[in-house]
Amino acid sequence: MQLVEAPDDDRIPVVAYARISDDTEKDGHGVRDQHRVNRQTAQRLGWRIVAELTDNDRSASKADVVREDFEEMLRILRLGRLSNGAAVRGVVLLNEDRLARRAGDYERFVEALTSEDGRVYADERGPKDLYAEEVEGMGLVGVAFSKIESRKMRRRLRRSHRARAEDGRPVGGTRPFGWLPDRLTLDPVEAPLLAKAARDFASGRSLNSLVREWQEAGVLTTRGNAWTMDALKKTLANPRLCGWRRLRGELVADDAGKPVVGQWQPIVDTETWLAVDAIMHARKGRRVRSDGSIGDPLPVDKTVHWYLLSGILRCGKGRPDGTPCNAHLRVMDRRHGRYIYVCPPKGQGGCAGIGRHGPLVDEYVTEAVLAKLEERQAVAAEVEAWAGEADLEVVQRRLDALGRQWRAGGLSDEFFFANVGALEEERTRLRNEKARHAAVVRRSSAALDNVRKRWMSGELDVMQKRAIIREALHAVIVLPAGRGRAPFNPDLLVPVWRE
Repeated sequence: MQLVEAPDDDRIPVVAYARISDDTEKDGHGVRDQHRVNRQTAQRLGWRIVAELTDNDRSASKADVVREDFEEMLRILRLGRLSNGAAVRGVVLLNEDRLARRAGDYERFVEALTSEDGRVYADERGPKDLYAEEVEGMGLVGVAFSKIESRKMRRRLRRSHRARAEDGRPVGGTRPFGWLPDRLTLDPVEAPLLAKAARDFASGRSLNSLVREWQEAGVLTTRGNAWTMDALKKTLANPRLCGWRRLRGELVADDAGKPVVGQWQPIVDTETWLAVDAIMHARKGRRVRSDGSIGDPLPVDKTVHWYLLSGILRCGKGRPDGTPCNAHLRVMDRRHGRYIYVCPPKGQGGCAGIGRHGPLVDEYVTEAVLAKLEERQAVAAEVEAWAGEADLEVVQRRLDALGRQWRAGGLSDEFFFANVGALEEERTRLRNEKARHAAVVRRSSAALDNVRKRWMSGELDVMQKRAIIREALHAVIVLPAGRGRAPFNPDLLVPVWRE
């Protein structure tokens, strides 16, 4: 909201509202033009604008979009004044399309405006009496038609996107990193960098180390910005790397259910990208609750770790109330290659009641993780098929039948689009699950092959090893060893494995 300094005279004080759904130029020129018309309208009617409220780049037809200044306008109208105490007796705007495209929003506006008698309201064409039932009714009819038109436009846009995707044509927008401006030909400098990053990530390297390497080398995004973990994660997660396309969370497939291959040159093969996608899902770590159950997802760990298990080990010493401490163990007393994992003091969220010989803990957990991965590799090799194939076929048959009835004129547009969405979401979920299953099986037999040899040869750095450990387990609970010095006991280390 922008307050407007206007002389305190006898003119009616009003607020001006402007909104645009898509600010393609990102310069706000559309809402500025609307406010210029609003000022002209107010001057023509003998009103004075005391504040300008703006929702730029905000849709009025989507239920999940919050328009902050629209909500602030309703609050102002209900109170009849601004936060500085200035009186408000009405609203001026370009047209009702800018105000609302959902009947509920329009009704809330009318209720707030008419909560007191004598309020005024006008658009570019002139004043309107919202106290009159027929005027309010016409406004609701206009909102209903706007909503229908918005839905039609969105459906046409979705069909257009779907058609481009099924044809394998690239989309517009910012040039994707790794390709030339034609979006089809590989960039000779960027493409090899991205291909190496994808292969390194698939082999266990962390996003953090990749980003740091690119930052140190001065590699920039296509917008000229330094790379961040979020930016690189989105780039690697994009199936465009292997020539595929994702639309509304779903890999675009042909009638046979196979991913459509785009017209652009791929940077990596499909096996590498599927491995990247599977790892990203596998690395969504979760908290371990005090009772040992698995909790909410952990935030992204952006710390550079120098020790194998810092932040992975958890203190299992009991508190006075019977619950375990569960604090992350950290490293201290680093001397001559020796170090100790300890629970932090009480002032830092721990209990300071546990310490373990670092190299011995690392050696035991390493062997346990490698053995677990080799066991999973053997099991995965025996997996014949994905268990959800029949469910996917049922959903696809229902979608095909619904589409045939709609094309034949047996179903209305409203019924078709009201029911097709849920089926498409279920198909998307099943297809993504199938792709991840295939990638996990492939990775178990390929990417994890000879992991013990790579681990012991020194080929993997600490961050790569930690990434592999995170794929195998959620945490390791360290139980107390009793009073005094005691020999190292591996039975007091309890891994919490991922299923």
